[in-house]
Amino acid sequence: MSRSRPRLPSLSPEGFPMSSLRDDALRGLRDIAPAMLAAVPIGLLLGALAAGKGLSPLETMAMSVLVFAGGAQFAAVELWTTPAPIGALVFSTLLINARHVLMSASLVPKLAGFSPWQTALGLYFMADENWALAEKRARTHALTPAYWFGMVVPFVTCWVATSTLGAVIGATLGDPRRFGADFAFTALFIALVAAFWKGRVTFWTVAAAGLASAL
Repeated sequence: MSRSRPRLPSLSPEGFPMSSLRDDALRGLRDIAPAMLAAVPIGLLLGALAAGKGLSPLETMAMSVLVFAGGAQFAAVELWTTPAPIGALVFSTLLINARHVLMSASLVPKLAGFSPWQTALGLYFMADENWALAEKRARTHALTPAYWFGMVVPFVTCWVATSTLGAVIGATLGDPRRFGADFAFTALFIALVAAFWKGRVTFWTVAAAGLASAL
């Protein structure tokens, strides 16, 4: 009587174990959940500031969908006047988001299982948070569309919803910074750096980045 051989797990081309679409999507949602919580007060703050500059909730929502870059959006709101200085807005947005070129270059080789449209859409909605989480995930697992969009879709939805809500209730919201809400993303980035910590190499990398940003 022959014995059945144990079924070995399927492996990705990179040699990582394959998981189901559902498992990957849920894992992406779990990983991005802390960033979503941090995005809530920041999104409300952005919406409130946009409303104070005369932008409607619909315009704020459109900006969050089309730009989807917190730093660039805050800069745009800060520069916003009537009529809008289009040249200054475009230049500041490109300058602030220039880092996305390098981030995309580091991530694209890890998106081998993505179709062209999945790659294009995924990179369009890339943010510092999901990029860092994807880089961490890629150390031990193949990046799949299910995992990536399991992060991206909830995160984008959270950002668009909270910034729009902030524009709606901006007058009654007040300034969330008085509660320390503006520290939420700083705390999140500290946690992300800690997840990548590898001793002295990480320390000097972080120190150099901090010095460069200060200058």
